[in-house]
Amino acid sequence: MVAAEDAAKPKEIPMSKAKSKRETSSHSHSKKTIGRNSKTQTARKAAKLKPPTQSAVGRRPRTSSQQPGRVESKQARIISMLRTPGGATIEAMVHATGWQQHSVRGFLAGVVRKRLGLNLISDAGDSGRVYRIDDHPVDAQANQAA
Repeated sequence: MVAAEDAAKPKEIPMSKAKSKRETSSHSHSKKTIGRNSKTQTARKAAKLKPPTQSAVGRRPRTSSQQPGRVESKQARIISMLRTPGGATIEAMVHATGWQQHSVRGFLAGVVRKRLGLNLISDAGDSGRVYRIDDHPVDAQANQAA
């Protein structure tokens, strides 16, 4: 009978009660600072800002000969290598760009095939797998064969 009475009673779990929050001090009107010294942080941020430049209102528009551009980007290098009749290997593209092998493969799949929609062909060659871009669309090749 005693066991039945103990089972019927809810068990109390000993837990500490939450302490009441402290009352705010009378200094509530002062600014709170974040970090060690907020003044030096804002001074550092101000030093990193670029100097103001001339607005676009007073300038003439650039002509095509004045536009700054890269001489040749890494992506353009790879695409030009792939457009050659012999194509290019992964190792050659790694050497030309300084990228890692998985980055070159990702560029081939994501940019060349998907974004640019170019017809990328890979063939097994003597020195490894050779990739090249075929400028002829797939539909045109099928029509020529028939």
